This record gives sequence, structure tokens and C-alpha cells, in this order.
Amino acid sequence: MQMTILSGAGRSADPWHPYAETSAAIAEIGSATGFEVKAVPGTLEGLAELSERSSLVVVNAGDPEGPGLDGTVPTAPADADLAALAAERFEAALERGIGILVVHSGAAALREVPAFGGALGARWERGRSWHPDQGDARVLVVGDHPIVRGLSDFEVFDERYTDLVPNADFEATSTVLAVHEEAGRTHPLAWARELGRSRLVYSALGHDARSYRSAGHRALLARALRWLSAM
Repeated sequence: MQMTILSGAGRSADPWHPYAETSAAIAEIGSATGFEVKAVPGTLEGLAELSERSSLVVVNAGDPEGPGLDGTVPTAPADADLAALAAERFEAALERGIGILVVHSGAAALREVPAFGGALGARWERGRSWHPDQGDARVLVVGDHPIVRGLSDFEVFDERYTDLVPNADFEATSTVLAVHEEAGRTHPLAWARELGRSRLVYSALGHDARSYRSAGHRALLARALRWLSAM
């Protein structure tokens, strides 16, 4: 089965996240799980290349409306033809059935593709969403979803995205897989969604390669990939 990683580049890169490094770590997990892995630099570029052979797509990229690698915010819109093709290919994949794994800053990615935000379930919103300082943290596994059944709580060195803004249907259509405790509250860190013939998993973890050295995090992602491909 083919797994396509949309890796942050160009408009979907930013000054904070080493996407080549983290995409390589995700590719390693995907290969070990049995996927034929292909990484494409850029989110719109990757979606535009989706074909009926693509069974799983991973979004590991940043906000196209945020600062780029040079720290400046783009003033020109994305290429309209490329954005339209990417949206068309994504919507077609959702319709026929595809697995989608979105990690960390992918919560802010693909703003040019409205259907992606609807599928994701919750978005990073500048001025409202935030994260504690990067450091050691404990991830608490919750529920009995097949992805986390039998999986124990684990430690990770990461930057944990917090207070993403949910869609109106988030609670009714999403199963929370893991949480963390911060500022006196419990916040979702990972969830799964079933979208007709398609499935999606989001994990707020994955800032840099140190996150992927956690055995628990790697196990969570491997389990997510298996569930996403078992449609």
C-alpha cells in the first residue's frame, strides 16, 4: 500500500519545524508498518499528485498563511490552478476512501482546501491556540478505540498543541485517543474520525525528531497507520 507524506516546503514551510527531519522519521515508521512510502515537498503539490493508487496520505506541514522560512508572511495568494487541482484530488480521495494522518502543525495546513479543515475536526487558530514550552511531557491514553487498546501512557519530548478550535460536530464525530494536562485542564492530543468511506487521525505531537524517539509515540502512530489502512 502506498503512503504519501506531504512534507512542509515552500508556502507550507515555516521557521520553527524541521519538516525534512520529521518526515523522514514518519517515513521510517510507515516503512516498518508495511507501506511503500513517498514524500512530496509541499502540501498542494502532494495533493495534486494523489491518484487512485494512494491509500494513505500524511500531512506534516505548516500554515500557508503564516511566516515562511525567511520569517515573512506571503502577500500573494497560492497558485489558483494548483490549489483548485489539490482541492479536487482531495475531495475525490475522500469520496472513494482514503486514510489521512495529520501531525502537529498540520492543524494549520492546507487552508487553501476547505474540505481539509472539515475533515480534520479542529484547527490551529492564531491568537487562540497555543502550546506550552517544548519539553518532557506525559501523554495519557484514553478510551478503548482499536488504535489505543492495550497501549499505555507514555513520555515524550515535544511541543504539545493546545486549544485547537473544534468544528461544530467535533464531539459527535471524533473519538479522543490521548490527552495531556496543562494549565489545570485536560486537553485532547490525538483523535480519530470516520468520514464516510475515509478515516482520519490527528496527533498534536511531532515538533521535531526528538518526539519520534519516544517508543510510545511511535507505537501510537504505527497503530494509527494500521487503522487508517484497514478500510
